[in-house]
Amino acid sequence: MPSFKNLIVLFFFTLVFISCKNETKESIESVSVEGKKLEVKYAKGFEIKAFEGYKTITLKNPWPGTDKTFTYALVERNATLPNQENYDAVVEIPIKQIVVTSTTHIPSLEMLGETNSLIGFPNLNYISSEETRKRISNNEIKELGKNEDINTEILIDLSPDAVIGFAVDGNNSAFSTIQNARIPVLYNSDWTEVSPLGKAEWIKFFGALYNKEKEADSIFNKIESEYISAKNLASEAKNKPTVISGAMYKDVWYMPQGNSWGAQFIQDANGDYLWRDSEGTGSLSLSLESVLDRGIEADFWIGPAQFNSLEELKEGSKAYAQFKAYKTGEVYSYSMKKGEKGGVIYYELAPNRPDLVLKDLIKILHPEMLPNHKFHFFDKLN
Repeated sequence: MPSFKNLIVLFFFTLVFISCKNETKESIESVSVEGKKLEVKYAKGFEIKAFEGYKTITLKNPWPGTDKTFTYALVERNATLPNQENYDAVVEIPIKQIVVTSTTHIPSLEMLGETNSLIGFPNLNYISSEETRKRISNNEIKELGKNEDINTEILIDLSPDAVIGFAVDGNNSAFSTIQNARIPVLYNSDWTEVSPLGKAEWIKFFGALYNKEKEADSIFNKIESEYISAKNLASEAKNKPTVISGAMYKDVWYMPQGNSWGAQFIQDANGDYLWRDSEGTGSLSLSLESVLDRGIEADFWIGPAQFNSLEELKEGSKAYAQFKAYKTGEVYSYSMKKGEKGGVIYYELAPNRPDLVLKDLIKILHPEMLPNHKFHFFDKLN
């Protein structure tokens, strides 16, 4: 027969065991209720959480100047979604058929091996990708009109699992019509990101739709590694050349603001962007006089709008010929490399492959650092 002392010890250990068991149960329940947050390191516009049988995507910056958020539920087939009415869209995953509305969405589908799931797109001529253009030539992707005026009849007839849209201000009646037809519409705001790696990380948004989170992570990690390696290499350059950007449109010179995506690339390539101290993430609107005053002696001119040659620049305005970069021929454009139908490849692929953009810029500003690199996006104006 156990002694009184042994009974006390037994009672104590039983109490501890029950307490630990309850804590473990509460911990599991807490994780189940709150969800497991998946890693998003650079992008500011979305977050993903995994639950039992479903995931959620929360969109935090659907368009500039709004505090509105959207929450989407991605539900596994045959799984149960609690409180379905709390979500702005519910999608069954993995997605089999999809409509996207921006060319920046195309590379994510291709990198994930899901090109064949694309069945519709507004204004097919904008697409530059050779892989996707083959499917267009085979009539496997339907023309849906223009982004601001999508042909909803054709789209509804296609009956995709989801439509991935984007919005400048949230006023798109076509999306409302599509949603009323019980087709989920999910906003994608990759274009609002200002970090080069932040834009690229939106591949994880698509990875969640196809149950390919591991593949998306692997692809992004490689891009991140290449970008950081290139940035570190550029930081070792002995000089830091000065840079101007943009060009005039109706007597106004538009150029990236200091906190913008374009300005970040120049900084990471170890260039001295002369308007780096300007605040904002969009475009500056400057007079020709102010640009001449500060930038006439700039070493390089990156991204001179639509101009494809030095002669075109001079025809656009004789004032352009006053810049040192023009005189020395150090003017580089990303608008010359185009797809089969005239779409600019940079606009489609650059947000997804910032590592290639950065290497191009390092090749321009510090050619000795990457002697064997061939331009992916840029060309020197002749």
